[in-house]
Amino acid sequence: MPEAKQSTDSQRSTADDSVRSPLVTDMGNTTIAENVVAKLTGIAAREVPGVFGMGNAARRAFDNFTDRIPGSQTNVSGGVSVEKGEKQTAIDLTIVVEYGTSIVDVAEAIRRNVIRAVEQGTGLQVVEVNIDVADVHLPEDDDDPQPKSDSIDLS
Repeated sequence: MPEAKQSTDSQRSTADDSVRSPLVTDMGNTTIAENVVAKLTGIAAREVPGVFGMGNAARRAFDNFTDRIPGSQTNVSGGVSVEKGEKQTAIDLTIVVEYGTSIVDVAEAIRRNVIRAVEQGTGLQVVEVNIDVADVHLPEDDDDPQPKSDSIDLS
């Protein structure tokens, strides 16, 4: 089977070579780290109405914990996975949508926004944006019962 693998690899490299990119020029090459693409993706996805959060339950719990630490930075790339080449990138997202929104509409809006942000921001061609909807956020999930106080306010 090595011949089949070589054939597939040569087809990919030929297809990748045919893609024009502002990152590869006669004057030199520009490389962009995967975390840059992930951050741009996370920001663009969070801008879409109907997106409650990013990542699976464990990722969101960790982000909530770290947000409480004074001086910590917000992790905008949580829930984003990037596979990047010299000229192209593929992106996987895990999101939580607000109850009552159309998942199809939210997913399409995310794709449009992410592709625009990444292609304009980096010059990389986005070949696919895969979206995994991990949960639906319900309005009653925000209701925190107020603790009852036994003390009397004497003011």
